[in-house]
Amino acid sequence: MHIRIELDVLMAQRQIRLKDLAAQIGITEANLSKLKTQKAKAIRFSTLEKICEVLECQPGDILKYEMNSKKK
Repeated sequence: MHIRIELDVLMAQRQIRLKDLAAQIGITEANLSKLKTQKAKAIRFSTLEKICEVLECQPGDILKYEMNSKKK
């Protein structure tokens, strides 16, 4: 199982830069970059809420669940 963060896809669709989104949601570019590049271990609900507000999306548009292709 794996949770993917598709922030880069939404940002491209909305034509918003990392710098601009970071400023609008009030976090550092470095922390937003970690989310965008799948390197974050967690995300605060308050941050997720702000991202959804700015990008006009739902949390499910950002977070995707992938099942492993291997069966046990």
